[in-house]
Parts: sequence; C-alpha cells; structure tokens
Amino acid sequence: MRRLRIAWLGHQSASLGGGMATYSHEIVGGLRRMGHQVTFFHHADPSGEGLEESSDSVSLASVNVPLVKSLVLSPGRAKRKLVDRLRQREFDVIHASFWFSSMDFDLPKLTREVGIPLVATFHVAFDNRLSLWGGITSGTYRLYAPTLAKCDRVIVFGPAQRDILVNLGVPEPIIRILPNGVDVERYCPGPSDRRERFGADQLFVYMGRVDSEKNVDVLLEAFLDCAPPSRCKLVIMGTGTEKRRLERFYRDPRVVFTGHIAEREERVAILRAADGFFLPSTVEGLSLAMLEAMACGVATVATDVGTDGEALRGAGVVVDPRNLAIELGMAFRELIELPFLAVELGRLARQRVVERYSLERNLEGLAELYEQLVEHSPRKRFTGESTSS
Repeated sequence: MRRLRIAWLGHQSASLGGGMATYSHEIVGGLRRMGHQVTFFHHADPSGEGLEESSDSVSLASVNVPLVKSLVLSPGRAKRKLVDRLRQREFDVIHASFWFSSMDFDLPKLTREVGIPLVATFHVAFDNRLSLWGGITSGTYRLYAPTLAKCDRVIVFGPAQRDILVNLGVPEPIIRILPNGVDVERYCPGPSDRRERFGADQLFVYMGRVDSEKNVDVLLEAFLDCAPPSRCKLVIMGTGTEKRRLERFYRDPRVVFTGHIAEREERVAILRAADGFFLPSTVEGLSLAMLEAMACGVATVATDVGTDGEALRGAGVVVDPRNLAIELGMAFRELIELPFLAVELGRLARQRVVERYSLERNLEGLAELYEQLVEHSPRKRFTGESTSS
C-alpha cells in the first residue's frame, strides 16, 4: 500500500470536540504508525491550548458559540490559512470530521479548487424516534445533506445513518459504512485497585458529557431508587452543563462525581474496576466511550439510539429510551443481585469489540478507502481560482 499524504481536519481539544477529539487523536496516530504522512489541522482551544504548530500540526483560529456547545465558528482568516497551506504542499486526500466547524459547508468548494478529493466522517448524533432531541438532530441532518452530497466520500457508522442521508438526497454510492474503532490492546481487561479506592464492593460507571441529552439525571434517579447498599457506587466520569446542578441535587455517598479525567490510563483503570457501564443518551452516533468500556470487558447498558443499539445488541443490555427510567432500574437490579451476569456480559462485550470495532479494523478500512479514492479520482492541478473569505 502506498504512503499517502493526508490532510486531516478535526479536533484536538476535548473541550471543543468531545469524542471527536478522541477520534482525531486515535486515527491520526494510527495512520502515522502505518507510514502515512498526516498533517493535522485543528482548532485552537479558547484557553490557549493547541497554539503550538509544527510541520505536521496546524492550528486554526476558532470562536465557540456559548449557547450551542458543539458549534465552532471559523473566522475568515482560518479558512484563508487552511487554503494557503493546501496550496503550498500537495496532499493526496483531505479527510474532515464533519461537526468540525462552520467551515464544513465551504470544504467541498475549497477542496475542488485545490484539486484534492474530500472524505467526510459525519459524526452528528441521531435517533429516528419523535423527540425534542431527535427533532434537533434531524434538522441538522437536513442542513448538512446538500454539503455532504458534494463530498467525494461520506463515512457513516451504520445502515440507519446511511438511510437517513440517502433519503435526504446524499448519493448512496459515495457513502461508506465504517464504524468507530478502539485500541483493543490499550482498552482491555486487567487488574485495577480503583474499586477499593472508591470504597466499593460493586462499581458502576457513566463516562461522557454531563449534558441534558445524556439523561444522567434519569440514570442517577434509577440507581438510587434501587436502594443500593452503601458500598455500591455509581461514578459519573465527565463534565458538562448539568454537572453542578446534579452534584447539588444528588448529595449521596453512593454517587461520585469525578469531573473530566484527561489521563487515559486513569479512565482505563476505572473501567477495568467497573461491574457495569451505563450510557442513557437520547441521541448518539456511535459512542466511543461505550466501545472503550466494552473493550475493557465491562457489562454495558445503553439506549437503542444512533448505532449504539446495533453495536451492543447480543453483547449487552439495550434499553428503550421511551421507557428509560424503568429499564435502567431493571438493569441496575439485575447487575446488583446477579453479579455473575456482569462477568458474562463483560466477556461478550469484549468479544464484540475485538471482532467488529477495533481501531486496527477502522484504520485498515480508511486506508483502503483512501487508496481507492486516489486511484479513481485523479487530482486536478490548482487553477489559481480565488477563494472568498
């Protein structure tokens, strides 16, 4: 396989990109280990993180929108900087994580001007059921569809997501299903003393953003309604708009809020100690946090939204978001009262990720897609067309 020159547009900071920052970090690192030359274009964190630059890392100006946590605005100078860098050196392919910034909508035109094929991974969460969050994400899909239709390839995580885009006019031949993957060597079962550190005989974990669409409040209520023993703990690992309110409301020694944990080794240590991982979201794409927990051999409970249900079904507990509180409570009771069940579900979860959702499998699929695209889409030389800002 040839050594490709790849321009990767994604997120470096978890405060800007959440799970997409993890996605960018893992894929960029993996492609480089495969021998490809990757230049990582990312946003500078408002705190100043990400300002350093090198030959293979380019920081772009950005502005956060306070009321819309996932939205990043790219000023004109960011677009000019990107185009200037694309003109200065040849790339074989450009890969963008859509939900990257407001620049997403300009990328098909920009990449055509510089004559380089564009691959977009569409990360936006979804659920086909009628709900407030389902309606919001449905609107986002309609907004993005015309832009996605102009890309050379669009990566989605499963058939349901593909079908939504096809129904919105994105040509099916340009869509490729390529699920997220996790490093199954780093995320794996192993010894951990974190259960003892938390003073727990049984340990359950939520890991992710603590925002309203994640339903962490429903999870906490379902856990406490089970009247768990004093040494049965629920750890909420993450931060977000709801964290302070929930900390004030749920002052219970059986509930532990850790905040965001940046160190991967610490996250893995907590997951290895867990008897169960819970993800009660209203909408999702394909949750990396869920796949990481499964890879660590943790019994996993998640809502049937996005492609999470497809990934987990047969290897964990899939709950209906329309009956969330009751089904979460049932799952807690089963795992508390039948600890052997957690062991078996953890084994099945690990097996599922190794077989279908490994980082190696994802990287191989990406490299093959790039190779095919470059082979069948000869690059045009830059014509000198001006690019508006």
